[in-house]
Amino acid sequence: MELAFNIAEEPDHASSEKGRLLFAGETDFLKGVVAMSGLPPADRMEVCFAGRSNVGKSTLINALTGRKGLARASNTPGRTQEINFFTAGESHYLVDLPGYGFANAPLAVVEKWQRLLKQYLSGRQSLRRVFVLIDARHGVKSVDEEIMSLLDSSAVTFQAVLTKTDKVKEKDREKIMEQVREKLSNHPAAFPEMILTSSEKGDGISTLRTIIATLV
Repeated sequence: MELAFNIAEEPDHASSEKGRLLFAGETDFLKGVVAMSGLPPADRMEVCFAGRSNVGKSTLINALTGRKGLARASNTPGRTQEINFFTAGESHYLVDLPGYGFANAPLAVVEKWQRLLKQYLSGRQSLRRVFVLIDARHGVKSVDEEIMSLLDSSAVTFQAVLTKTDKVKEKDREKIMEQVREKLSNHPAAFPEMILTSSEKGDGISTLRTIIATLV
């Protein structure tokens, strides 16, 4: 049976309120991790965000938490080689994975980071979902497929989040959506629902908050 990959619907009021409350509380930077030994205890629900450089990951995390400077964007692809942990209230970790697409990183650094990423994804019991960010202007690129394949092999459920949807003309949108659906259908770990977001306009932020708050 082929999965549909429909667009996630706006949450109902009660669910939306759970999302609002989770992110209305304190959200703080906890630590940056460069080795498995540095991971915080797996004692709370964890979701992480993956995306190639310049996809708008830091901006989305800042929009979710309502804190402009919480996640800092680096203009140099591959510069941030740490797995960054943020606390959301008492119940959740938000985890920011380094942007992939290592234009300017030395090979040894890339290999070390990829090793850490594989270990983290395969061995983190509290990780409930990975949100893979895809630039809505470009659709799924080969570098996105690499991370999706890694998630397949780690048996970690991931959900596609399209960013910058406000930058796509209506006439181009359906074509890009079709390409994304087609690519996702090749990945067994893909959750069969996409989230459309615009950090600038606030679109989809409430939906994403609710999904994070209601994961079990």
